[in-house]
Amino acid sequence: MRSFLILFITIQFALAQEKVSGLIVDTKGKSVKSVLIQAPELGVSTTSNSNGEFELPINTKALLTFTADNYETYVTEASPGEVLSVVLQIDASVSENISTNQQLIILSDDELSEDDQASGNISGLLQSSQDVFSRTAAFEFSSSFFRVRGLDTDFGAVQMNGIPMNKFYNGRPQWSNWGGLNDMMRNQELSLGAQSSDYNFGGLIGSTNISTKASEYRVGSRITYSSSNRSYTNRAMFSYASGLSNKGWAYAFSIGNRWGESGFIDGTFYDAQSLLLSVEKVLEKQSLNLTIIAAPNRRGKSSPNTQEVYDLMGIKYNEYWGNQDGEQRNSRVRRLVEPIIMLNHELKLSSKTNLNTNIAYQFGELGNSRLDYPGGANPSPTYYQNLPSYHLAASDGPDYSSAYQSQENLLNNGQIDWNRIYDANLTSSSSGLPAAYVFYEDRADDKQFTANASLKTFLTDEVSLVFNVTHQDLTSENFAEIQDLLGATSYLNRDSFDGYAFDLEDPDATAGVGDRFRYNYIFDVGQTEVYAKTQFNLNRFDGYVSTSLKKTNYQREGLYRHGAYAENSYGKGKKLSFNALSGKAGLTYKLSGKHLFDANIAWIQRAPHLRNTYANSRENHYIVGEQANRELEVEEINSYDLSYILRAPNLSVRLTGYYTKLSNASEISFFFAEGIGGDTSSFVQEISQNIDKEYRGIEFGFEADVLPVLTLKGAASVGRHIYTNDPSVYLTSDDFGYLDFGTAKMKNLRIANGPQEAYSLGFEFRQNYWWFGFTTNFFRNTYVDASPINRTQNFFLDSDSLPFNDYDPELARELLQQEEFGEYFVSNLVLGKSWRITYGKYVGFFLSVNNIFDGVFRTGGFEQSRNANFRELRQDFASPKRQFGPKYWYGRGANYFLNLYVRF
Repeated sequence: MRSFLILFITIQFALAQEKVSGLIVDTKGKSVKSVLIQAPELGVSTTSNSNGEFELPINTKALLTFTADNYETYVTEASPGEVLSVVLQIDASVSENISTNQQLIILSDDELSEDDQASGNISGLLQSSQDVFSRTAAFEFSSSFFRVRGLDTDFGAVQMNGIPMNKFYNGRPQWSNWGGLNDMMRNQELSLGAQSSDYNFGGLIGSTNISTKASEYRVGSRITYSSSNRSYTNRAMFSYASGLSNKGWAYAFSIGNRWGESGFIDGTFYDAQSLLLSVEKVLEKQSLNLTIIAAPNRRGKSSPNTQEVYDLMGIKYNEYWGNQDGEQRNSRVRRLVEPIIMLNHELKLSSKTNLNTNIAYQFGELGNSRLDYPGGANPSPTYYQNLPSYHLAASDGPDYSSAYQSQENLLNNGQIDWNRIYDANLTSSSSGLPAAYVFYEDRADDKQFTANASLKTFLTDEVSLVFNVTHQDLTSENFAEIQDLLGATSYLNRDSFDGYAFDLEDPDATAGVGDRFRYNYIFDVGQTEVYAKTQFNLNRFDGYVSTSLKKTNYQREGLYRHGAYAENSYGKGKKLSFNALSGKAGLTYKLSGKHLFDANIAWIQRAPHLRNTYANSRENHYIVGEQANRELEVEEINSYDLSYILRAPNLSVRLTGYYTKLSNASEISFFFAEGIGGDTSSFVQEISQNIDKEYRGIEFGFEADVLPVLTLKGAASVGRHIYTNDPSVYLTSDDFGYLDFGTAKMKNLRIANGPQEAYSLGFEFRQNYWWFGFTTNFFRNTYVDASPINRTQNFFLDSDSLPFNDYDPELARELLQQEEFGEYFVSNLVLGKSWRITYGKYVGFFLSVNNIFDGVFRTGGFEQSRNANFRELRQDFASPKRQFGPKYWYGRGANYFLNLYVRF
């Protein structure tokens, strides 16, 4: 009997090995039925059932083809007994789908929102993802400045043709360098979460490689016109791709323009052009591709405001602009011109080995303008002395008459008075005095060269190896340049606040339009990374192991000798070197074609970004921590995640738990503070060191086909992102040099990174190339950015280093309670339709309306640090209206984006 059972089991096992089976889904995880599966060499075939499942009898390794109407043909190699999970791509020539049109919206809408509060926008990193949660985060959560797993975009990696695009200054990709080129940015490969890619070690919230190879673009032309009330009001684009000719040549190009007098926020003009040209020559075993990108752009910025200002002026109010000669003029303009030239060579060394060699050169300038007022009053209409709260807090009691006058003046004349500024300068000039006001740009002129080589080889059919070497050199000139003297004749290059000469080499210099002044220095940066990854794909298991060794060098060269730091500002400073060793590993277990389990682990070291390396690079060579006798170390990150993935015929689900620990981080803030050391007021640099943070939570997303034409979808993110220690804090200033305040009581405070809880539920209806979708999103647990200095010993110590005699610990806790913003809902809808005119020719439209019920909600904010001690803050809270309450950003009210296109 035992022998019979053994024989029976052996036969069944052998029969099971004589076939290949699996599940076929589309890019959204939905099953695809009636797919023809063939093994041409063996002469066998089958079709997938209504659940997308299939079995094909084979007795040896064979090449399989998967073909279905409206999908691109998929080809792979399989062995007997293998269980496949096949993902079919929708044929791009059939229709323009919703996600494609949404991609047209996301980056063109918010790509230039790169101020500190908006910089965490993750839509660009995730726009091409087919993962249901990631798509929701990109298209539904991004308008609330939600951050995936609480992490900023410097924890994601963006490459273009294998060239790293993240900036050394802040670690973030600068999306506006290729803004308005959406048609040419669609060919993307995305690695989710901590997964490494074939191009880069990556970060923790995804790695994206954008390909601009001319031969990969869909053949044909496309004309697009868009209208919106978000960032710009109009957009026009034209793109064309030739396809690969018989002689092996291909070319593609795109041109575009985006413009508008004002976006949703008042005074935020938009002026941007874009051009991409890609030319490729394909030979038998190699190809060479040249890409040129230029996307110059200018836009007016918007201001964060206190609640007092929002209550009076509304959420569209922007203090930065005013009318001049009947035209809107914004004092805070962001201007970017940084062309990119890339040359990419691909060589097929063998059927299993490819070598990619890439070089790139990027150059240009980034300018952020502002007003300086060395001899005049603060021109801001919301300067605290111009607001009602100032008069209500008068030392001898509320002055209601003056408060009312201030309110009426703000309501009726609440913008910058350019005429008054010109009058003040004309008066100064007639008296032989230098400019009272000047309009200037903070500039960063970069020249960056990148070269890398990447080798990928298959050691076996199941195991591949990637080896990558990248080197980058950056020279960044940083200076202030006068754009407009505003009627004055010259500017005296001295600090009007404390009298220091900005450059002792020429202490009484004057500056005119086009001249550098205030600060002038160079950053020299060099970085070399060696990266290796091995990946395996087995019947039941997929996995990878990767490692990165990165060496980063920074050096500052001062071109001015600052009056306050005569011996530590001029010439070349100390050369800094950071060595970072990192590793990742991941494993996917395929229980079946439907059920998968995925785990990733990462241990990452990284050099501090340039912005967090120097205490005040505009004035001196001091390194963060140097004056406090503390070393500046590499940041260390430990991260883990575990996912369950379901790919059922009519249901796709992903459930993920994540944990990330960040250690040794540094942050720098610049502000004017009162109450330093008891009673001192000064412009200061606040340096926080040894910051530890923790991010933990769960992500959930699903899509269910409840009807052939109706899909229900939902997503949720529940996180807890906190500071886990009390970082060291010290201040520097031209006035007092250095003050060490010990540690700031930040432990267990929430990190200000957008909503830490986000939920989405909606549906999509599709029939006859009509698309309609409606989604409601719910957000909560958004916190204000807490001020470190208010949580140091400076808060309760008097000038004699003893506690204030009236210090009340209970009241102090109330004053320092971290503010949580209220819960809110945002509902969005999409509507689209495409018509096929003739084969390969289409016309269509896509409409997106966000926040359709015009909800009002805060997306972020920060505590002002001006009231730096207990007495100052207590007095501010005791006033009828706070003078120095937090400044906030509000989300847009009801807004739309309409896209019209013709493809031929």
